[in-house]
Amino acid sequence: MTAFAPDSLVLNRKLPLWYQVSQSLRASILGRSPGASLRLPTEEQLATHYGVSVLTMRQALKELEAEGLISRHRRRGTFIEPGARRGAPRKLLGSIDAIVAQQSGELTTILGQGPAPVPGELVEYFPDVAEVVLYKRLRCDGESGEPTNWAENAVRSEIAASVDIADLERWPMTKVLRDVVGVRISKITDTVEATLADPVTADLLKVPLLSPILHYTGVTYDQDGRVVDVARIRYRGDRFSFSVTLDAH
Repeated sequence: MTAFAPDSLVLNRKLPLWYQVSQSLRASILGRSPGASLRLPTEEQLATHYGVSVLTMRQALKELEAEGLISRHRRRGTFIEPGARRGAPRKLLGSIDAIVAQQSGELTTILGQGPAPVPGELVEYFPDVAEVVLYKRLRCDGESGEPTNWAENAVRSEIAASVDIADLERWPMTKVLRDVVGVRISKITDTVEATLADPVTADLLKVPLLSPILHYTGVTYDQDGRVVDVARIRYRGDRFSFSVTLDAH
């Protein structure tokens, strides 16, 4: 069994140190390797690792204990609760059907849709147009109703004209574009990065501000090589991880 190794943290002096440490340690606990030890390092070792006082570390651990993620035992130490697990990994596989499948099975609420100037960070994908149609959706777990992710799609205006908003309440954008609108998709490029929850994301996903999230960007190309849709999805960091399978043949 491997030792538990918490992630490092760059501290923001504008936020309470105990809060930042608790959120970083929380993400490490939920994202730990299956074979990692359930025993945490001592308060002193954790305080040294994060560069904070023992008092600050103790307050951070108290927060995690209140969440039920850890238990503390005098003389024995601090242990991760065995049930503290994140959701099942999202697998980024090599087919469009797999991408459609991984986005299905959730309750979807339309937050808004309409034409807008191309966002500055997406200009490289839409160099020939000044305006796109933006769709914003919140997805919740089908059983608990708990928010899991929210998505923002930027779609070419001429293609968006054929998108029925009701279809987006039932199916992912990829399925709607391919099977309903009739776009001949040639490829989708995926990028996943770790980031922190901004105020909008924190409010929608019901997580603390600056807590860890996974930011997925999917760029969809048609048969002519044009970008027809850019999806940006923010996943709760305590619910999802991503794995990639590469075929060696």
